[in-house]
Amino acid sequence: MTTLISAKQITRYYGKHCAVNQLSVSLKKGQILGFLGVNGAGKTTTLQMLCGNLAPNSGEIYINGLNMLTQPKLAKRSLGYVPDTPPLYKDLSVHEFLCYCAQLHAVPKATIKAAVKLAETRCGLTDVSDRLIANLSKGYQQRIGIAQAIVHNPDVIILDEPTVGLDPLQIIEIRGLIRELGQKHGVIFSTHILSEVQELCTDVMIIRQGTCVLNTRIEDLPADKSLEAIFIELMSLPSAGDL
Repeated sequence: MTTLISAKQITRYYGKHCAVNQLSVSLKKGQILGFLGVNGAGKTTTLQMLCGNLAPNSGEIYINGLNMLTQPKLAKRSLGYVPDTPPLYKDLSVHEFLCYCAQLHAVPKATIKAAVKLAETRCGLTDVSDRLIANLSKGYQQRIGIAQAIVHNPDVIILDEPTVGLDPLQIIEIRGLIRELGQKHGVIFSTHILSEVQELCTDVMIIRQGTCVLNTRIEDLPADKSLEAIFIELMSLPSAGDL
């Protein structure tokens, strides 16, 4: 399988605080990587470095073989990113907003209409295409956030807690969309819902205090332990600073 993300020993400091410490992340086409950790573990900082929104203090990040530090514009063309609160222009209609995003992603003018229609279809937005974003539910707004991330058909899709704040039916719908995206793309998504990872993901990575404590395929997890039990066990181990 094609390697889409290769991040090697990336480290990020905020002042004297080390938020991410020599973390390596790999993602291939067809993989759905569940990215886990408690609040403050460094998940969002890691995702923002992978997307090029933050620069690591050390380490290297390659997206589709392109160096994020030396070729950021080219590398970012292969990325679609949805933060936990999607950045939406709520005074635009769904269609207007996605057309605008397609232009930002440098989708050729002749293919914008088709690209937007495909994104709307994949995200279940066809029936609300002409409605103002401000008048839609949080579930629909979350779908719009995902639609803007895939409108340019990127190889890598990064989702930061995409189901937070949604009702059970909306969560089921977003899970179905993630499962579909994983068939043709590489997907990383962070979540606090461990059942989502076991249900959806091919792989799981757990970080603690900015370092990796587990990185494996879901099918290789111990059959006699739930992911919840494994997570709690890893979070209970003494940290390096306590030894």
